[in-house]
Amino acid sequence: MLDHLLKFFVTFLVIVEPIGVIPIFIAMTEGVEEKERRRMARKGVMIAGIIFLLFAIGGGAFLRTLGISLDAFRIFGGLLLFLIALEMVFGKPSGSRTSDPEQEEGMRRHDISVFPLAFPFIAGPGSLATILLSFGPAQNDPLLFVGLLACVALALLCSLVTLYLGAPIMKLMGVTGANVVNRVFGVVLGALAVQYVIDGVRQSLMPVTAAA
Repeated sequence: MLDHLLKFFVTFLVIVEPIGVIPIFIAMTEGVEEKERRRMARKGVMIAGIIFLLFAIGGGAFLRTLGISLDAFRIFGGLLLFLIALEMVFGKPSGSRTSDPEQEEGMRRHDISVFPLAFPFIAGPGSLATILLSFGPAQNDPLLFVGLLACVALALLCSLVTLYLGAPIMKLMGVTGANVVNRVFGVVLGALAVQYVIDGVRQSLMPVTAAA
């Protein structure tokens, strides 16, 4: 279980991409006092946490209501994460997290804590897909469920600390340093995304193989 939780935490932290959010967060809060910037960071992380909790509790039931198997969602989630990984590696926005019009709207907002910070930068499609894939099989295992929630909380805490220290981190790392970190994370995420697709295809084909 510890190995499973560690894998989930690393995957989830990479997808949330706290380092990658820093340049956008700093740009969107330019001219804002540090106290107000940290208030928006706290609010954004808290709202993202509520979104994650709702998906963790009700996501599996929602998929079952729609008649979507976990394996089918695992394949789609893997493809979505692979798209995000390519975006991180090549440094070219693909629209998987947010579109250009949405970013422009965020730049004009006085309070970006709900949109676009909480959603879709922190609680984006990739992180929500990961929540559904990980918490779905854990519905009948309370200990694993609580452990996954603790990993999510720890990842959100890391994001909050990163946002709090956004300005000093940018001065220390610069844009180039942040891009290098994102590219390394992108390679790891790409490999995990491919594994998700492989697992989904294997599990979906198992009944067919057994019947044959």
